Amino acid sequence: MSGTHDRTPILDHPELRRPEAFTQRGLGWAPWAPPVPEYELTDGQRHALVEASRSSSPYFRLLARDPEALRARTLTDLDIFGNEAGGLPRWERELSAAAASRVNGCVFCASVHARAASRLSDRTDDVQRLLDEGVGARVDDRWDAIVDASAALTATPAAFGPEHVERLRAAGIDDAGIVDQIAGAAFFNWANRLMLSLGEPEVV
Repeated sequence: MSGTHDRTPILDHPELRRPEAFTQRGLGWAPWAPPVPEYELTDGQRHALVEASRSSSPYFRLLARDPEALRARTLTDLDIFGNEAGGLPRWERELSAAAASRVNGCVFCASVHARAASRLSDRTDDVQRLLDEGVGARVDDRWDAIVDASAALTATPAAFGPEHVERLRAAGIDDAGIVDQIAGAAFFNWANRLMLSLGEPEVV
């Protein structure tokens, strides 16, 4: 044996146009490891994508290298944000995810969830304040309670405590809504870190 091992090549993007600030505009994403080419996706990998449209995304095609983990991740994501039978309105779940992404510095995820929160709430200016000023921007009691709880969970789960739950309840959010807030922030606290370790956003 030669003592050498095949290594996955690291992709370099010297001409990449990186965003200079948090934004609500749509962004691209450039991976640092090769995604599965779309035409090479196996039936199992396509099944793991859950939604056929995700095959055009280099991020999801990179995650498709571990199809079981990808499918579990995607189904969890869809259940948190797509199951609207009670709990928080969809836009406030998106706000939770946007706040977590703002804390973590994930410009791509912040753009996706901020844009969704704006579209669903018609509060584009408030959402932009979150992106521009960070989670310390004050808007109203309910907004602030959601953002502060998301920020605490993101910094470290132990920072989230009974006082956050009480503020959410005082803002009119029931237990199902509190579960949605926690799930949206916690899921994207994890998802941000995965995306940040695998590539970077680009202006397209």
